[in-house]
Amino acid sequence: MAGPQNPGKDGRTSAPEPGQRAAPGNKRTLKQQRAADIQNKLAGFKREHEKRRRNRLILLITAWTVGIALVAGVVVFAVVSSLPKTPPAAIDGVETFSGLSSNHVKGAVKYAQSPPVGGDHSAVPLNCAVYSEPVPNENAVHSLEHGAVWVTYDPQAVTGTQLDTLRKDIPSTYAILSPFSGLSSPVVASAWGVQLKVTGVDDPRIKDFIAKYRSAKTAPEPGAPCTGGVDGPGKVK
Repeated sequence: MAGPQNPGKDGRTSAPEPGQRAAPGNKRTLKQQRAADIQNKLAGFKREHEKRRRNRLILLITAWTVGIALVAGVVVFAVVSSLPKTPPAAIDGVETFSGLSSNHVKGAVKYAQSPPVGGDHSAVPLNCAVYSEPVPNENAVHSLEHGAVWVTYDPQAVTGTQLDTLRKDIPSTYAILSPFSGLSSPVVASAWGVQLKVTGVDDPRIKDFIAKYRSAKTAPEPGAPCTGGVDGPGKVK
């Protein structure tokens, strides 16, 4: 297509000289059009790059948010799972005993309950622990006075894996586990003034009893030391 023409002296028009700029208001030159196309393409590339960068950023933020939520969920679950479960207000089968004396005496004491749940006792408490042999009643009762729970088992009925299960459920403080001959049930859990008899180590009421009465205010001296006393025979841990 011919470029813009210039009028001559005689009124006629002629084509512009090579390299001569187009007059204002005329269409852009081919060089200008190419430059504009390049600028448009660069702008398009830039917009696409920014769009992809935003998408990557959104994906990254979403991934981090989901990851943090998952980690928080795991932490909350672990914390909640590790917390002791609130025991029921009443545990089926628990017997209560009132009017128990709490004097310090010397020598053996004849108790009304077997195992005892309170009464006169030795001036020295039994160190709370797991024992493989019977422990002195008088020292164990002193530990009950301090808020300990005493879980006893029939050594003829509870052995092997059952005994391992029972030992695993005993807390490291304010709890005593020991064999006891002549029990009326395979497992008997006692605290000051209360007692629970069960037929198996897998009875969930054992854990409920420990949670409810361990360091409970129903003991005469809850929170008093359960260590620094005397070890019974056959201390395991």
